[in-house]
Amino acid sequence: MTDLSTEIAGLPDKTLLVLDDDAPLRTRLGRALEQRGFEPVLVGSVAEALVAVRTHPPAFAVLDMRLEDGSGLRVVEAVREARPDAKIIMLTGYGNIATAVQAVKAGAVDYLSKPADADDVARALLARGGEAPAPPDNPMSADRVRWEHIQRIYELCNHNVSETARRLNMHRRTLQRILAKRAPR
Repeated sequence: MTDLSTEIAGLPDKTLLVLDDDAPLRTRLGRALEQRGFEPVLVGSVAEALVAVRTHPPAFAVLDMRLEDGSGLRVVEAVREARPDAKIIMLTGYGNIATAVQAVKAGAVDYLSKPADADDVARALLARGGEAPAPPDNPMSADRVRWEHIQRIYELCNHNVSETARRLNMHRRTLQRILAKRAPR
């Protein structure tokens, strides 16, 4: 943490927008990044984030992809318009290739799956130009990635087990057993 804190301390502008509709996660991440030297503004909706961007465009942003009142991609575009040099990281619990491509096309510099460690977020924010940040110290397991994918499809199918099973090409009872279990680590 000290290397990151030293690097952050040397930044001319440490303003950071953290957008997530999960209040405990938003608070924890905001505190952890503040301890590392950033100056975070925490918001819980797209509307709040757009107001914050208009009021004071941040040098950095950590944005959730899917929120109750819209997509974090709208905020990426607003930050890019207000401050083209801002570094933006997308966070989501539903990591997949299509949304990663969308986020990068909109102007995000990286895309991290939840739960993301504060050091991983800080490293991604501090990565230089075309340099990719170091891989996370604790990446999601293959079982967790599979579980996240199944949960996402289940949600997109409006929690219809039969439709989800059909789209995933698996037996309905198998899917029900998976859904009844806790998320793997």
